[in-house]
Amino acid sequence: MQNILAPSILAADFTCLGEQIKETERGGATYLHFDVMDGAFVPSISFGMPVLQSIRKASDQFYDVHLMIQEPIRYIKEFAEAGADSITIHLEACEDVGATLHKIREHKVQAGISICPDTPVDALEPWLDKVDMILIMTVHPGFGGQKFIEASLERIRSLRQQINERELPLNIQVDGGIYPTNAEAVLEAGANVLVAGSAIFKGSPFENTRAFMEILKAYE
Repeated sequence: MQNILAPSILAADFTCLGEQIKETERGGATYLHFDVMDGAFVPSISFGMPVLQSIRKASDQFYDVHLMIQEPIRYIKEFAEAGADSITIHLEACEDVGATLHKIREHKVQAGISICPDTPVDALEPWLDKVDMILIMTVHPGFGGQKFIEASLERIRSLRQQINERELPLNIQVDGGIYPTNAEAVLEAGANVLVAGSAIFKGSPFENTRAFMEILKAYE
């Protein structure tokens, strides 16, 4: 499967957000990741539909929206209309996972499902044939800049094995503590979509993106 870098704007400088987004695109990143947090499912609050809508015209990237919010079914329509190309919801945050995924599909965007580090990978089994992507959180969601949880590598391997056994065309995305120093291990474990925040936006977004892209291309 294609290896993809998804820079997370949670770590960007919002005083020059449009410029930094363009730098990641110029560096080769075809995805852009939006971590939406509500202060309820996770302790932090980030941003919502107005930010997504306002920067939709800043690039031609695939806008990958990660909803870390309680009962995301309430906001699927609004995020789709704001410009999301994919919407990922948390298994732990939905009373009715099936209805939430169905609503995403109704709005003609790709569907993803995510689990926190303490949730068993096997909990995803009923949903593997109903989504386009699985997001394995490699830190506890809610704050940027956390250290990668090493046990995540075995979780990624287990999930990739399940996906391969069922011959499903699923992306595995990872989010949390991703840097060039551990990107190769994550790719070898079976992930193919890497979310990186601080590693991209602390310094030159263009140069940092280029460095990641070289690693990803080496593993295709």
